[in-house]
Amino acid sequence: MSELNNLTIAELSEKLAAGECTSVDIVNDVLASIDSNDGKVGAYLTIDRASALEQAQEADEARAAGKKLPMLGIPIAIKDLLNVKGQPCTCSSKILEGYVAPYDATVISKLREAGAVLLGRVNMDEFAMGSSTENAALGKTSNPWNLAHVPGGSSGGSAACVAADEAIASLGSDTGGSIRQPAAFCGCVGVKPTYGRVSRYGLTAFASSLDQIGPLSKTVKDSALLLEVLCGHDKMDSTSIEMEVPSFGKNLTNDHSLAGMKLGLPKEYFVEGMDPEVEKAVHDAVEHCKSLGAEVVEVSLPHSKYAIAVYYIIATAEASANLARFDGIRYGLRVDGKDPLELYGKTRAAGFGPEVKRRIILGTYVLSSGYYDAYYKRAQKVRTLIRNDFAEVFKQCDAILAPVTPTPAYKLGEKTDDPLKMYLDDILTTPVNLAGNCALSLPCGFSASGLPIGLQIIGDSFAEETILKVGHAYEQTTEWHKLKPKI
Repeated sequence: MSELNNLTIAELSEKLAAGECTSVDIVNDVLASIDSNDGKVGAYLTIDRASALEQAQEADEARAAGKKLPMLGIPIAIKDLLNVKGQPCTCSSKILEGYVAPYDATVISKLREAGAVLLGRVNMDEFAMGSSTENAALGKTSNPWNLAHVPGGSSGGSAACVAADEAIASLGSDTGGSIRQPAAFCGCVGVKPTYGRVSRYGLTAFASSLDQIGPLSKTVKDSALLLEVLCGHDKMDSTSIEMEVPSFGKNLTNDHSLAGMKLGLPKEYFVEGMDPEVEKAVHDAVEHCKSLGAEVVEVSLPHSKYAIAVYYIIATAEASANLARFDGIRYGLRVDGKDPLELYGKTRAAGFGPEVKRRIILGTYVLSSGYYDAYYKRAQKVRTLIRNDFAEVFKQCDAILAPVTPTPAYKLGEKTDDPLKMYLDDILTTPVNLAGNCALSLPCGFSASGLPIGLQIIGDSFAEETILKVGHAYEQTTEWHKLKPKI
């Protein structure tokens, strides 16, 4: 094995262009890595080997014919809630076991047009509801840095496969931190784009006003290159924004100066009970950004303390509505009953896991008569206050630096008996989703036990270029992204 799977999108694109390797070579190395490691990591649910090699062969033929496409021959793993025509789309739930997607999500169509090789389906928390991928009904995923620890969630498989070099990059979705948190836990880069920047058509919805698809990769530049492919207006998504897509990748230069940039440090994000190693790593990263020329100022996001409460009202309310379609009538699992009502009840009882049921019940409650005004309507008002806080801060600075999570990855099973404790893992990521802003996570250190720590860079709406610039400058002047787990 030539270990091409260890390289980045940018590095492989150069090798492919120079004729130093083929797409088939890359896919074979990635498949060999999966064969070697995924029995321990458990990132993948399904892999279509024959199709991946066929796509790679087609990419090599297209390159030989003179085609130049941004992702030509690059193997990408797909979170199991994105529809890929002809492949399973189970959302890691028993209720969709055996379901095969009849169409491509818009982001999948864009990857195909860019020449990417669609490698396989990776694990996730059921219907994206969770922070550890332990709510998955169809398999267990471990953190490649320590197999006894969680990979984060809900895009745990997406992060783990990239960290383990079992894919060159992957797609995830971020509803309350589900790209950034697993990226931080697994030591890779994850980008949550501005709401509306990337089409949600073909994404199995959890909370429609919060969900956003984004890339997970080995470097900031790779995320920028992938993001450039994914973005763009889509008439199939009514929330898709009609806006020109910048050249995210080309705009990242070798000039790593942050001179003239003002970065905010929100005092509310250094919460009580934060792991001292996380706090130190983030403060060290802040000092490093200062050394690159950035001015760092303290800022305040006073309503962010309400974000978890607001998130778990709005997200569960939207989930209860979105998941009503899984009723045993149209697709997926069907458990017969004597009448439609019994059929619905039996199907959903058998098909949904405990966390999904919990959130559906919570969401139905906050939308019910007598509680709508007291909970859901009030939560929407506080959401506006959170968004206004960010708007005020971005009048003072170009981007915000913050931790991604209060702790490094915890042990498998450590929080499964205490859902509220696990919900608090999202305390530093949910405000961005509620505001609709963009943010990224990248490695900024390791704990004494060898687990990655993530730095969060938050930008204003449609300020992806800014956060990518800051992230790229920090990454390319540090060594954290070069370290690899020993599986």
